[in-house]
Amino acid sequence: MQQDLKSTITKQLIIDTAFSLFYENGFKTTSIDKIMKATTMSKGAFYHHYKNKKELGLEVISLKVQKRVVDGMILPLAEKGNAFEILEQVFIKRLKDFPFYDKQHGCPMNNLINEIGDDESAYQSALKCIIEKWKNALVKLIERGKKEKTIKSDISSKAVAIYLISAFEGIRGIRKLYSTDSILNDYISGLSIYLAQIKN
Repeated sequence: MQQDLKSTITKQLIIDTAFSLFYENGFKTTSIDKIMKATTMSKGAFYHHYKNKKELGLEVISLKVQKRVVDGMILPLAEKGNAFEILEQVFIKRLKDFPFYDKQHGCPMNNLINEIGDDESAYQSALKCIIEKWKNALVKLIERGKKEKTIKSDISSKAVAIYLISAFEGIRGIRKLYSTDSILNDYISGLSIYLAQIKN
């Protein structure tokens, strides 16, 4: 039992450390050696849990990256209340609430999407799965808004969902280039104008 607990703690430390290093330094430049040096554990501890970096990467996506998107952007969409206001709250408040560290480093999921490109189908599939969950949750909320008459009924729910995700992820990447929030504030102004167009 004690050994199982130790193994679980070790694995979690590897995952947490890998996520932080991928986020700060990039996936491709972060080696197993760098990850294990940061954990102060031996490479043997790594290979006890993982065959290779690819296997660890997939676990980081499913346990860390997906959790961030689900907790921050998907679960709030299912809350009760005015659908349009929830849309506004999730997309505008979330951006304003990001700490400076997150603004500096962008979105972990988007960073991986851009860095991996079309090199790895397994990573692509895992990341696409997160996007699809987010898109489906948004479509569901927008459809609810149409029924509640808080969102215009003549818009394409899927088109709005994809646009919102793409714009949100885009500004997360662009914000990394700036030292202040001025670009973010301009984006939020533009997003507010767009959202007003779909409000009923």
